[in-house]
Amino acid sequence: MDAAIILDIARQAFWVTLVVSGPAMAAGLLVGVAIALIQALTQVQEATLVFVPRLVVMFLVIAVALPFMGAALGDFSIRLFETIAGGAVAP
Repeated sequence: MDAAIILDIARQAFWVTLVVSGPAMAAGLLVGVAIALIQALTQVQEATLVFVPRLVVMFLVIAVALPFMGAALGDFSIRLFETIAGGAVAP
């Protein structure tokens, strides 16, 4: 394998990681900011109040996006196996 092919595989792996984890991480960020805003407005400074809603929302987003995540990982795996077997690197 050429060094350029290995770097391309690594680039694709990072991109797939961002695409797969992005929706859950974005939902967790939005819920965290919303709850932090509510805590700032009401001056309720309970540290554990953020975790349960964030986890619930992240699990719901993962459950909804699971087919998309599986398809993205499956496509990457197929491209990776084709590259290892000697096929062309797919863009």
